[in-house]
Amino acid sequence: MSLLYHAVNGELMLRIHFTDRDLAKVHVATDPIWDTVLAVHQLSAGGAAAFSAWRRRAAAAVTGTQLVADVRMVRLLAPERAGYFPDFLTPASGRDGMRAGLDELCRTPHRRLAEEITTAFARHHQVPGWIHELADGRADRLDRLALAMGRVHRAVVAPAWSCGMAAVEADRAIRLRALRDRGAAGLLTSLRPLMQWEPPVLETPYPERRDLYLDGRGLCLVPSRFCWRMPVALADPALPQVLVYPAAPAETASDGDLRALAPLLGRTRARVLAALDGAVTTGELAAVLSVSASSASEHVAVLRTAGLAVTRRVDNRVLHSLSPLGRHLLHGG
Repeated sequence: MSLLYHAVNGELMLRIHFTDRDLAKVHVATDPIWDTVLAVHQLSAGGAAAFSAWRRRAAAAVTGTQLVADVRMVRLLAPERAGYFPDFLTPASGRDGMRAGLDELCRTPHRRLAEEITTAFARHHQVPGWIHELADGRADRLDRLALAMGRVHRAVVAPAWSCGMAAVEADRAIRLRALRDRGAAGLLTSLRPLMQWEPPVLETPYPERRDLYLDGRGLCLVPSRFCWRMPVALADPALPQVLVYPAAPAETASDGDLRALAPLLGRTRARVLAALDGAVTTGELAAVLSVSASSASEHVAVLRTAGLAVTRRVDNRVLHSLSPLGRHLLHGG
């Protein structure tokens, strides 16, 4: 039986328990450090078939460079099939950007390093010396790890061909729309079918049976293109809680062909671009532009072909939003 089959039948589930205070503290964020760790998982030969095209390009970017050692370092600390990897690898500041997250990683207290690394390698008979030094809090080893994670991110996560951010931004726009329109309960309900919101508990497939009580701390939801099949949570229940979940692929141009930008010149499509600064349906877009639904759909299709918009189906609705490139064009940053 598959892991997902067991999960659906209630045997392997993560049950996240909310209070009213937790519902007031639910938010959605992106996190490049989580993406980096999970991308390293998908780099392995046993990674999901859905990442095969990305894996070929990523492998080409890594092979024969210092990045081979960088990937090996991250993979050793966070193996793709491990039931546990240290929480310090994915600090909360990662949602403020790669630099902020790596700075926090480098400030990890010695005691926490020792405890989490000891847990991760408890069943290993042989452990490389640099990991012992990392557990001892050696600053140079933490700096080396941060350097490796930063380089891996720039090489295989950040490039346009990784196609990761379009899906993540589209997913985030949908969740924020649900939060705006229907509150935290609507946001949690929008996570179906992967997760089920049965107040006051959010249930999701997970590699083990586990209950997590938020106790007023809230929850940060992090969509990730490299998270596969089921969400990932922190192991330590005392930490600020995060749930990383698979961002479904968005319908978008694969490489954002810049030659397709020419048809975008003109007032109407500039208005379309502005209207997509948040997830909207075709009908809503048509109402804003005072055009027919078919005309609105055509405008979105042109923007999508140019790599400026993404389209996703959620429940029985089709929602359109800006891609990262479209947001950059609209806001200039």
